[in-house]
Amino acid sequence: MNIAELLTDGFGRVHGVVHEALDGLTADQLAWRVTPEANSIAWLVWHLTRVQDDHVSEVAGVPQAWAADGWAERFGLPFDEDATGYAQDSGDVGAVIVDGDLLAGYFDAVYARTIAYVAKLTDSDLDRVVDHNWNPPVTLGVRLVSVLDDDIQHAGQAAFIRGILPD
Repeated sequence: MNIAELLTDGFGRVHGVVHEALDGLTADQLAWRVTPEANSIAWLVWHLTRVQDDHVSEVAGVPQAWAADGWAERFGLPFDEDATGYAQDSGDVGAVIVDGDLLAGYFDAVYARTIAYVAKLTDSDLDRVVDHNWNPPVTLGVRLVSVLDDDIQHAGQAAFIRGILPD
């Protein structure tokens, strides 16, 4: 297995968990929160997708699907176009009330872009520094593992919430 296959497998696993968490739920179910301050499935999937879109687009040197492909307008969320969910509060989480097909559509579009990008990577690509704002500077390998880690955690949280949704 090479790095392209490894990353494709990792992001593919997230894809499966996200779709299982979204499948057949209404917008109200997707927006349901365990407590008034907790995250919802809708916000978690939106956030993990926004982070993936933002970070992978940056390292790939392409515009984000969110703005370039019109997803921001379709979602119509009350956030700046560059919002990814970082530093958002409970009110922001509650503002993400969307149809599951729209959410899955954006997720699938970002997933397809991610897979197309990682499928071309070689082991030597992973050492390229992509962010000099940290000490040590962040390499492509570290950035992609960070995105995958964030995705896995949030997809798992969404799956958990789905498992405890009230009838």
